Amino acid sequence: MITKSFALFCLLITVLLITAPPAGAQQPEKILRAGFLDSSTASTSAARVEAFRQEMHKLGWIEGKNIAIEYRFAEQKPQRLPELAAAFVGLKVDLIVVTSNPAALAAKNATATIPIVMTSSTDPVGIGLIASLARPGGNVTGLSSLAPELNTKRLELLKDTVPKLARVGLLQWPEPSTTSDLQLNALRPAALALKLKLEDIEMPADAKDLEIVFQTTKQKHINAIMTIPDPRFFDERKRLVELAGKYQLPAIYPQKEYAEVGGLMSYGMDSNDLYRRAAGYVDKILKGAKPADLPVQQATKFEFVINLKAAKQIGLTIPPRVLERANRVIK
Repeated sequence: MITKSFALFCLLITVLLITAPPAGAQQPEKILRAGFLDSSTASTSAARVEAFRQEMHKLGWIEGKNIAIEYRFAEQKPQRLPELAAAFVGLKVDLIVVTSNPAALAAKNATATIPIVMTSSTDPVGIGLIASLARPGGNVTGLSSLAPELNTKRLELLKDTVPKLARVGLLQWPEPSTTSDLQLNALRPAALALKLKLEDIEMPADAKDLEIVFQTTKQKHINAIMTIPDPRFFDERKRLVELAGKYQLPAIYPQKEYAEVGGLMSYGMDSNDLYRRAAGYVDKILKGAKPADLPVQQATKFEFVINLKAAKQIGLTIPPRVLERANRVIK
């Protein structure tokens, strides 16, 4: 005769067998969460962000399946960065990706434990983000952009291109950032070595007044202009390029996108490549690596683009020795 307790035991076994997952069934993957903090706008950063996402996908990180990425853009308002960084800490993200020095500093000030990956930082040692490139220490690692060295190279290319170049207008914002200060400190000695005079040209608070800057530049008999890498310049690149052409001013810019919209020349790092490489850091850290153990790498791919249409517009002939050095010539 079956006892009552035995019957209850059989019932329990039956329930367990029904509710247990079948042998070999996959358990749902844990979804990790990352924050993506950008000083600029979503539209400005779209191509670079897409390069990052595609590389993450190649590495097996699928948004919505095993990772959720929260994107936050400061819209060129650096004062918003500390608040956005603190919000990521509140969300308890597993990692924060940062795209500029101000974003990196905001994230580092917000947390000493959540890993932070830089897509491109100017002098991360000098501004206190890391201890050294080889041994970053702490919770920050990623990529360094070599911006000061590249500014010097741009000045050299400008001198090789423009006959009898003597005075170069350096466009600057009225409130320079820590990043721009670092770049300018390296650029001025380089100008002296090249026997060029740098003239500071202050950008207007309102972009509508941008043409006044170029009128002033011509009145000062400046031979050419240049900009340093800065998201604020990038957002105004079409207007800058148009006015440089209108006022017959040779110019060199830090990113290929300037030349692609009609700028004379650009020389700089391949930003998309840096964002793809940043995805590699994210992959390693999410799989258990510690930021302190991952050396900071520097930019390795650079692009020199010349736009011959722009040269023709301002009546400039690009010397053959300069053309030979270009990675791409837009005709």
